[in-house]
Amino acid sequence: METTLAIVKPDGVRRGLIGEILRRYENKGLRLKAAKIITPTIELLEKHYEEHKGKPYYEPLIKYMSSGPVFAMVLEGENAVTLVRLLNGATKVEEALPGTIRGDFASQTTYNIIHGSDSIESAKREIALWFPELA
Repeated sequence: METTLAIVKPDGVRRGLIGEILRRYENKGLRLKAAKIITPTIELLEKHYEEHKGKPYYEPLIKYMSSGPVFAMVLEGENAVTLVRLLNGATKVEEALPGTIRGDFASQTTYNIIHGSDSIESAKREIALWFPELA
């Protein structure tokens, strides 16, 4: 059984989309293994996004992600990483197809509603950061 991390970002939480997003994952057969609402610290976000350090969007991303509470969740199921990425849709909003979370709810790439781990290795690292009690 595969696990992955998904995070409803501050704009998604502010807009009341947690239930709708979780429903989509569960309807696809994924199970919620752990979840919490947290306002992430700068330290946690710097570790989470360390591979993006030095890129032009890094500082705005850290500022945005620390601007309010997020809903972090660990999802479990067959092909969980791939399924979450498919349900989330393309990172760039203009490429996100209708029917995906970003295609239906995001209007800007900077505020794209949701994060999903991009590989099994990233999922393990990210889950350990956000849910150390599961590591």
